[in-house]
Amino acid sequence: MKRAVVVGLGNFGFGIAEALAAAGNDVIVIDVDGDVVDRIAPSVARAAVGDGTDVHVLQRLGVAQADLAVVSTGDDIAASILTTMALQDLKVRDIYVKVISNDHSRVMKKVGARETIFPERDSAASLAKRLTGSALLNYVKLGTGFSIQEMAVPQQWEGKTLRQLKLRQEFDITVVALHDVLQDRIIPSPDPDSVLRDSDALFVAGSEAALAKIAIVK
Repeated sequence: MKRAVVVGLGNFGFGIAEALAAAGNDVIVIDVDGDVVDRIAPSVARAAVGDGTDVHVLQRLGVAQADLAVVSTGDDIAASILTTMALQDLKVRDIYVKVISNDHSRVMKKVGARETIFPERDSAASLAKRLTGSALLNYVKLGTGFSIQEMAVPQQWEGKTLRQLKLRQEFDITVVALHDVLQDRIIPSPDPDSVLRDSDALFVAGSEAALAKIAIVK
């Protein structure tokens, strides 16, 4: 079990936090929106309303020397910079930052982010890979042995629901979110009874071995 911190609970941050918690990690989340904090609180070890750029707030939440952190502060570039610096002050080992532009990515890498994640840019690449028949789309490694991957819905899953597929039992993975590629809309914690379409992709989380197994499904 690793200690993971998620700062910012938009669609991306919320989904990452749920996936990390579902995989058995000790997850701490922080956001300025009390409603979204209340929604995720039952799923994580600790959820707090607060300012993620404040090193003292983070320290009080037990963030010091966490194994990894995900910074997902929307289009507030200054907040992502200050949050990353605060996490570094607390000796957080690996910091991943959601970015909104190439310039933002370059700045965050200079500040010390281990990796930057750019969902808006990657959505076009995802659609291109889908059209050329590749099952694997985006891939984010979060610590040793645990990753989140976006994959096109395999043909044999089309027309079925997540409940019918029983992916946790069959493949030991968790579906974090559904991505409607055509509308570029991400749905966290999708309805298990919604029918999967050929225009959908799934964000799935699990061990590298489990993700490698599911990647070969046609």
